[in-house]
Amino acid sequence: MTAEDALEFLIAGASAIQVGTANFVNPRATTDIIDGIEQFMVENGIADLKDIIGTLAV
Repeated sequence: MTAEDALEFLIAGASAIQVGTANFVNPRATTDIIDGIEQFMVENGIADLKDIIGTLAV
């Protein structure tokens, strides 16, 4: 699980992401994902995570 994976779930409409098992492979997975989402938001001028959820255009 990466930040990109988490963002894909959020964009598709998820309001929560489970990353527990990813921590077995990478003990820093949770913080890496949070940092990656934060970086994406800064780069794209997004102030609130709620502005990402469910934005997938079908």
